[in-house]
Amino acid sequence: MLFDSERISRMVWIQAGAEYHLADVEEAERCVIGRSFADTCQFLKERYGPTFPAVEFRTRCSQLFHEYTDAHGMPLMPLAKETLLYLFNKKIPLALASSTRRVVVDKELAEADFTHFFKVTVCGDEVEHSKPNPDIYIEACKKLGFNPEDCIAVEDSPNGIRSAYNAGMKAVMIPDQVQPDEKLKTLLYKCYSSLAELKELF
Repeated sequence: MLFDSERISRMVWIQAGAEYHLADVEEAERCVIGRSFADTCQFLKERYGPTFPAVEFRTRCSQLFHEYTDAHGMPLMPLAKETLLYLFNKKIPLALASSTRRVVVDKELAEADFTHFFKVTVCGDEVEHSKPNPDIYIEACKKLGFNPEDCIAVEDSPNGIRSAYNAGMKAVMIPDQVQPDEKLKTLLYKCYSSLAELKELF
């Protein structure tokens, strides 16, 4: 939602997929948007068979991703900083629930000067089950001190929306790489085209 990482992810998955001779890697990458490293590896084993070197492949994707961002920086989503500042100034308590590992999340937040906006951050390597399971959002709400039904989750991926909905939250989607299908739309509290539209909720 904050970082324009999905386009980079798609690019490096295609590159790694070519190295590993995977014909349908773009579809596989779409399926794991929002999932943790471990959950993605499990998905890859299920998709390509038990002998597929899932950890090696996923590690290669991470290596290519960080090589790119080290060279070019991590781009922000349009209006990311402006939206965070707006919510912060309105004194809206914010939590970040990211499937990404803690070490990466902390680095990206610090480099973007976003750390101070969040009272709570929960990462993918800190919960047992990743998105679309509700664990990460339940933990974020608990640490924030609110019941899930009193919180709004803003997501850009189907797995993130399912996670928030399963936690009992109001799920708001701002689609990025994947548009919601009719089934997913039934889970949505709102669907917006940009972060700017969030202001109507606050």
